Amino acid sequence: GAAMGVFANSGQICFAGTRVLVQRSVVDEFSERLMGIMDTLRVGRSLDIQSNMGPIISQRQLDSVMSYIKIGQDEGAELLCGGKRLGGDLEGGYFVEPTVFTNVNNQMRIAREEIFGPVLSILPFDDEEEALTIANDSDYGLGGAVWTQDISKALRVVNGVKTGTMWVNCYGYIDPLVGFGGTKMSGYGAKGSAAHLDTYLYSKTVYIEL
Repeated sequence: GAAMGVFANSGQICFAGTRVLVQRSVVDEFSERLMGIMDTLRVGRSLDIQSNMGPIISQRQLDSVMSYIKIGQDEGAELLCGGKRLGGDLEGGYFVEPTVFTNVNNQMRIAREEIFGPVLSILPFDDEEEALTIANDSDYGLGGAVWTQDISKALRVVNGVKTGTMWVNCYGYIDPLVGFGGTKMSGYGAKGSAAHLDTYLYSKTVYIEL
């Protein structure tokens, strides 16, 4: 769930889960399991049924993604895997390896800015309070998720994170009947649901004196 929260559609999704906050005590185990998922990802042409990650949309966006990967390295984040443009049979396209950074802090640009590409940052935390502080220390608030077997903890985090949508033990499910929107600098009002339909209407106020 954490991996495909960002690598689906090559990270080109408005609510891509680019920051993964992991409790410090399990960071190493999480990273090891994540690497197991990375080994199963096959980057290739979108019409190839064997591919599960396609290209970046344009040369301009590819250049932007590659610049952020360099920025992450320059800022001191550890490049766990990926980080390169793919060559060989894919040399003529805008293909980049799925990329994972670890030892990221929330002051780094790769954690604070929207990359819109397959770049994942692992941010460690010690306790629930710190996780909420990191999660909310952002200009954006479109989507987030929490994975836990403790439903009380899940609901505390759901209530504590300032975002338009929260998922529990899953990521990216959208129901058009429910609607979708964001907080802070994310979104532009309601999408889907009756609230979305209301944006196409206007109200008229009439005063009549009899």
